[in-house]
Amino acid sequence: MEIKELQSRVDAWIKEYGVRYFSELTNMACLTEEVGELARIMARRYGEQSFKAGEKDDLAGEMADVLWVLVCLANQTGVDLTAALEASFAKKTARDKERHKANEKLR
Repeated sequence: MEIKELQSRVDAWIKEYGVRYFSELTNMACLTEEVGELARIMARRYGEQSFKAGEKDDLAGEMADVLWVLVCLANQTGVDLTAALEASFAKKTARDKERHKANEKLR
């Protein structure tokens, strides 16, 4: 699925099933919550913490939840994520095209 299609599908879903977008501030809080849920799984799966009884280990699901809310925020604030990501690639390439190759810590 292309990013533009993702933005359109989320928008269509919101309009059909979600009634309307939550406010931008509410969605920002939801994004923070979803990132926290992703962080919890990462800490338990890859860090020193262990899962508690009954905790979910759904890494893909939590990543999808983060992406969903981020797309909601992009849609409601008029951000074209395809254009934004293309600009981000250009910025990072100009800034970092040699920096990481020269970093001894990455070898």
